Parts: sequence; structure tokens; C-alpha cells
Amino acid sequence: MKAKKKFYKVFEHTADIGIKVRGRSLKELFKNLALAVFDIIAEKKPASSKIRKKIPIKLEARNPEELLVDWINEFLYLSSVKELIFEDFKIKEIDNNHIDVISVACPVKNYNVNVEIKAATYHELEVKRAKNGWQVKVIFDV
Repeated sequence: MKAKKKFYKVFEHTADIGIKVRGRSLKELFKNLALAVFDIIAEKKPASSKIRKKIPIKLEARNPEELLVDWINEFLYLSSVKELIFEDFKIKEIDNNHIDVISVACPVKNYNVNVEIKAATYHELEVKRAKNGWQVKVIFDV
């Protein structure tokens, strides 16, 4: 499942990649951010298997910024270690300090990998309420 481009915009940042993402709610913001990250990382091959794996994730943090960085870094770690590309995120609960989600992933062999994103950073990180919901600006190490 690809993130809709209208919810995110990629911008150049020295040797890194940055994105700006919007969501009507905190839940939608987190989901759109994760979808955008994996949309940037890889493109699904036309003839790919239907194998899907559901992975539950629960995270806690001191604030929305820390939660967001931990959220993305957890998926980047799992993607690298388990050789998965995440396709969907069913967020059961979220607030400023915790998230509970069932993620859906499939084997990386079903994708053409465009770029390796190593980690989300705190550099120039912005998570804020916007006129029509929430927005985030985050820079990734590549």
C-alpha cells in the first residue's frame, strides 16, 4: 500500500533525505509517515508473492517527537533485520506518549529497493498541530 503523495513531500538535505508529512489526526500522521518512508525505500515488483506477515508493535516515549523517531526507527530496524518491507499500519491506540499497532509486511524480495534509509534523526525535527490536523518534518540518515 503506497502513501498518497499528497500527504508527503520529499526535500533535499545535504547527503540525507527529508520529508514533510501531513495527517488529519495524530494517528493518520504516524501512518502516513510510515507509508511515505517505505514508499521512498522501495517499489513493489509487478509479480510478487502474496505472503504477508503481521507484526504487533507497542512503543512508549516521553513526547510525540521521541515517539515518532522511535516509531520509524523500529520499522527501519525490523525491515533491515527481518528483510521486510512494511505495507500497512493498523494503529489500535495512540496518544502523545504511546502507540499500539499491528503492522503488515512482506519479504523484501517482492520489491525493488531504491534507497536504504538508516534512521530517523532529531535534526530539525518538527511535530506540530497544523490548521487541518498535524504535520511533521523529519530528516533521515541514508
